[in-house]
Amino acid sequence: MQEENLLKMSEMATPPVMETFAANILICYLFYRIDRPIEKAHLYDIAVGNDIINYFYYQDSIAYLEQNGSLMRTVTEAGEAAYVLAEKGVECAKQLRNCVSKAYRDKIVSCALRYFLRKRRENEVKIDYLPLEKGYYVHVRCLDLKVDLMDLKLYAPDLTQAKLLGDQIMLNPSGFYGKILEAAFSNQEAEDAFDLSDN
Repeated sequence: MQEENLLKMSEMATPPVMETFAANILICYLFYRIDRPIEKAHLYDIAVGNDIINYFYYQDSIAYLEQNGSLMRTVTEAGEAAYVLAEKGVECAKQLRNCVSKAYRDKIVSCALRYFLRKRRENEVKIDYLPLEKGYYVHVRCLDLKVDLMDLKLYAPDLTQAKLLGDQIMLNPSGFYGKILEAAFSNQEAEDAFDLSDN
């Protein structure tokens, strides 16, 4: 809870970057720290979607970084357009990182890590909301490469409750799956239900 409050305070203290120079450094720094290609759509979601960099300065920065050879275009295994950091971008991240405050650097990296974690969870767990005459089923599927590890429906009285349940599952899907397995394997017939003292 305290960590969440500190993060909220940090976000309030970091309004969107409105300068191309700072945006250039932040984007290079993000790639340097993540050390992997980032899909174009994902980079936009991280930088602009989290109010770290203003939309217009983000667009200017991407164009500049591509032109000067700091960022190179690539394609992911899934065939999605992405960027990768070139050597010039690595030097920018190393030498100029202190030109942008640590609060901004921490914010863009932590937002990226949370974003990629959420994306991974979305690939491993699928949640659908199925309407009923009264209420909804929360349809949860835990996926593996070729099989469904779990296919489960949970009842909720309305869509708001159903979505709340789905959101809670997505916070820690592997923990949810583990608790279901634990409950199944530890489930025993209650011996207390039978009074055998008179036998």
